[in-house]
Amino acid sequence: MNYLSVENLTKSFGDRIIFEDLTFGIDQGQKVAIVAKNGNGKTTLLRSLMGKEQIDGGRIVFRNDIRVAFMEQSENLNPNNSIMAEVFSHDLPELQAVKAYNIAMSSGDEKLIEDSFGAMTELNAWDIEVKVAQILSVLKLDDTSKLIDTLSGGQKKRVALAKTLISEPDFLILDEPTNHLDLDMIEWLEEYLSKSKSTLLMVTHDRYFLEVVCDTILELEDQTIYKYKGNFSYYLEKKAERQEQLESTIGKAQNHFKKELEWMRRQPKARGTKQKARIESFHDVKKVASQRIDKDEIDIPVLMERLGTKILEMHSVVKSFGDLKILNKMSYSFQRKERLGIVGNNGTGKSTFLNMLMGLEPVDAGKIVTGETVVFGYYNQELLECSEDQKVIDVIRDIAEYIPLEKGRQMTAAHFLEKFLFPRSMHYNFVHKLSGGEKRRLKLMTVLMKNPNFLILDEPTNDLDIFVMSVLEDYLRNFQGCLIVVSHDRYFMDKMVDHLFVFEGEGKVNDILGNYTVYRKNLKEQQQDIRDGKEVEKPIQENIINEEKIEKSTPTEKKKLSYKEQAEFDGLEKEMEQLEEEKERLTAILSNGETSNEELMEAGTKIAEVVAELEAKTDRWLELSEFA
Repeated sequence: MNYLSVENLTKSFGDRIIFEDLTFGIDQGQKVAIVAKNGNGKTTLLRSLMGKEQIDGGRIVFRNDIRVAFMEQSENLNPNNSIMAEVFSHDLPELQAVKAYNIAMSSGDEKLIEDSFGAMTELNAWDIEVKVAQILSVLKLDDTSKLIDTLSGGQKKRVALAKTLISEPDFLILDEPTNHLDLDMIEWLEEYLSKSKSTLLMVTHDRYFLEVVCDTILELEDQTIYKYKGNFSYYLEKKAERQEQLESTIGKAQNHFKKELEWMRRQPKARGTKQKARIESFHDVKKVASQRIDKDEIDIPVLMERLGTKILEMHSVVKSFGDLKILNKMSYSFQRKERLGIVGNNGTGKSTFLNMLMGLEPVDAGKIVTGETVVFGYYNQELLECSEDQKVIDVIRDIAEYIPLEKGRQMTAAHFLEKFLFPRSMHYNFVHKLSGGEKRRLKLMTVLMKNPNFLILDEPTNDLDIFVMSVLEDYLRNFQGCLIVVSHDRYFMDKMVDHLFVFEGEGKVNDILGNYTVYRKNLKEQQQDIRDGKEVEKPIQENIINEEKIEKSTPTEKKKLSYKEQAEFDGLEKEMEQLEEEKERLTAILSNGETSNEELMEAGTKIAEVVAELEAKTDRWLELSEFA
């Protein structure tokens, strides 16, 4: 059954065509995602479908008897409402019955309670009440008496999401539903939408979300739309095939174009029917041969200062805000090519931790020592600091006209912009004309072009499209310095890091070996074991703030190694070398952009085991080396 039919939809802003002659349909039960580069019109398309954006031409038809709900990127909430009042501001009879019942219960009027109880039963609205409580609880909107006007941007986003989900629509349209959600909320929403009977159309940049929830991908590209009947992996596979076919077509057209160009240059005087047909064919071939395929990948051999032996050291660092403990005597020494991910619930101190490393936030006790060779690059969640009337290329040129590369080479500011998917046609656009994602991308470039050797990225993937994230991942795979990432993008974290700092609150931080998916898998298994009453096995981890750590004692009376210990010592170096090679192999798999989800999980599990074994053998080698 068709729920939405779109025919020849066209939209432009001034002389800029956003999309032209789009035709597609969505059937009952389909779960569809729209993907496109920032600025290509994803949000504009959704707003056009809902009649919130005037279209230039075409036809949009929703089935008459269905209920449609739309959650926009920008919240459209009544600032004077409480959370509960805003969530219930629907004309859905069941919700109105629940609202009336809650009012009756708070009034104490027995007649009102009896009437509202009957209305609830008649409409079978008791399940709705349970659902409302569950959704508000998961989205951490516990104090429902708070006014909308007093909430943070992230809380308002969650209220808008709760309001949309609670309305129980037949057709659900979501624009970036995972923004401002923590990892637990994202995983819950993923499961909720997978099981939902609602037809779904959404824009999201969460690639695991696209993989698990969606069964159809619509790609907006070159002002038109391409449909892929499958999840995200299927889309990537078929898109690659389409590009290969297009490259082949363009190659053949270019060869044919050269021959026809010679004929055209001879300027045949005869203009018979045959010649005119050939001239028209020439122009068609020229159009195909002139196409360009942009590869969403980069290889920038940046010139960065080599890190010294001392990089960044934390010595018994203590930090708190009143009764809220952030760190409690935390000690840690960062190593070369460190690739660290940071996760934890909101309010546990992740951003504070980063600010302390950067010297932007003082420590309460202990000290943080930064090596002389360290050049920080810090991307935070603040907006780009520049004039809105500045041109895109001038933002980059204000930092440097040329970017130094290896072997004495240079890259111009314009070329660097192109590498990060800003085509020449956008270089002289004003900043205020950029979309939110494009502004984020420009800010990220201002950080990267300074050639840091210690990169700290706080939510770098917010508002970036999947194509830009692919470019960023490609850049970071070749990055030879230290990397710290805070992100709610599970796919990005799995690709970029090999261990995690998990901020658990109350000053407790655990160092978990392996990627995020492995960590979450182990955590869920532990939680299930607790529910089943089984003994819980801890994942491979090290508590990095244990000030009462007991040092291994070595017998002082021992003078030399036994024959067996000497043989063990001789073999340890070879074993450690093999483990290092295995670690590098697994790291390469994790960093490979073509690695499947199954391979990611397997490599993440193995690397944790390899690192643990390597540490154990290193400790044993150090112990034996004192007597060798």
